[in-house]
Amino acid sequence: MTAYWKEFQINHDEYLNIQQPQTFFFCDNKRDADECAELVVQKIKQATSPSVWWFEKNKEPLPKKGDIAIVTNWDGEPKAVIRTTKVEIVKFKDITAKYAHTEGEGDKTLAHWKKVHWDFYQNEMKAFNESPREDMEIVCEYFETIW
Repeated sequence: MTAYWKEFQINHDEYLNIQQPQTFFFCDNKRDADECAELVVQKIKQATSPSVWWFEKNKEPLPKKGDIAIVTNWDGEPKAVIRTTKVEIVKFKDITAKYAHTEGEGDKTLAHWKKVHWDFYQNEMKAFNESPREDMEIVCEYFETIW
C-alpha cells in the first residue's frame, strides 16, 4: 500500500506532505467489493452510504469534505484514490433516485439501492440484535476518483 500511495504522490505533488490515508473496500463480500472498486476506477460509483449507526457503534468520526482514501478490492489491492466532495445525513426513507444513480451500483435505480442497502444494513446490525429502520440516518458521502 505504501508503494501505491508514494506513486500517487509522485503524480499529484499537492499531496506530497499528506500521510497515507485510510484504506477500505466497499460492501461485505468479495463479488460486490470487487465490482464496486471497478465502478470507482471507471468513475461510475461516486458515492457511498454507510449508516450513522455504524459510525456510532465503531466510535469513528463521520467523513468530511476533503477526506482522502484509498479504495481496495476485497483482497486489499489498491484500486483508486478518492476525495470526499460532500457529506449529507439523510434518512433511509428519504434517499432519492438521483442519489441512487450517483452511487452507481446495479441498475442505478432507487429500488435497487433500497434493496441492497437494506440487506447490507440488516446484515451489519444483526450481531447487535438490531435492525434497520426507514427513519435511520444514512451518511451520503459523495466523492470523486482522483487517481
